[in-house]
Amino acid sequence: MHERDVVVVGGGVIGCSIAYYLAKRGARVTVLERDLIGAHASSAAAGMLGAQVEMAAPGPMSELCMKSRSMFPDLASELYRLTGIDIELIRAGILRIAWNEEEAEMLRKRGAWQRDRGETADWWDKDRVRSVEPEVSDQIEGALYIPGDSHVSSSRLTRAFSYAAELLGAELIERCEVTALRAGKDRIERVESDRGTFQAEHVVLAAGAWSASLAGKLGLRLPVVPIKGESLAVYPRKELFERTLFAEGCYLVPKADGKVIVGATERAGDFTEWVTMDAIRQLTSEAVRLVPELANSTFIRAWSSIRPGSPDGLPYIGRFGRFRNLFVATGHFRNGILLSPITGQRIAELIAGEEVPDLKPFSPDRLST
Repeated sequence: MHERDVVVVGGGVIGCSIAYYLAKRGARVTVLERDLIGAHASSAAAGMLGAQVEMAAPGPMSELCMKSRSMFPDLASELYRLTGIDIELIRAGILRIAWNEEEAEMLRKRGAWQRDRGETADWWDKDRVRSVEPEVSDQIEGALYIPGDSHVSSSRLTRAFSYAAELLGAELIERCEVTALRAGKDRIERVESDRGTFQAEHVVLAAGAWSASLAGKLGLRLPVVPIKGESLAVYPRKELFERTLFAEGCYLVPKADGKVIVGATERAGDFTEWVTMDAIRQLTSEAVRLVPELANSTFIRAWSSIRPGSPDGLPYIGRFGRFRNLFVATGHFRNGILLSPITGQRIAELIAGEEVPDLKPFSPDRLST
């Protein structure tokens, strides 16, 4: 029997962030990952920190996203100092493209509430956009320019969290499938796996789209919606644009090594791991519509992953069910990379017994009845 302070089930970016923030506080943490660290959605993500570009309206979700985005500059330095891994935080901003007047009007309204909140979100007409990014199609109506949104390398971020957690004393066990959480009256007493049994003061369920089935074995309802996303990467022959371009139909993220990530489809309820020809056709067609010169770029590869969503679009972060030592962190959908620092920090605070009022809207029990 392995005895630890905390067992984290799931070694994606969320589980590794939780392990890092707990290990910083001196907790003895073990992360159990069924496959390899970051093997699923965490490494597949384009790495956008879209606290503004993804948010249609103000509310608890946009507030949590803004707080988490603000953590990245210091986090990037901290992780680099500890691990030598550069998470490639690129702060060139995002252009949220409008193809027609209807989309333009929606984005102007979005910009207005974001400015009211104190953020920068400027409407640029087509000529302004093309003066800055001349390769963008002349068929667009304009764009909302969001300088505060940025992006990182999702695989490097996950690796940096996991490595930093290990350096601070955490244990990460790969190829370890959790088969059951054994419960007493009001607490989880042990975690059973194909690599042995683990006992801990606290257990965190951070297994992404697979969290629901483990919760179900405890008789708890955790409505996680699996949403398959397919993406691809290309190498342009020269640098075509500096900022991330986000339009209806696709987004284009120019990475530090010169490649461009084109994402992403959304197929709810799909647990299959293959990439369809239809997805490649759809993504390439939308990418070339937005930046015609991309037609001449070199195709590198395509991939897919299963992102964990929720029926109301909010993640699940907090204590769960009748068990006083069980916590959940999943359901982040397209914002797992963005929300990883604040999720890790907040779960560590909860486990330490601190009050965390900004998590109330994200309670894992909110949809359980």
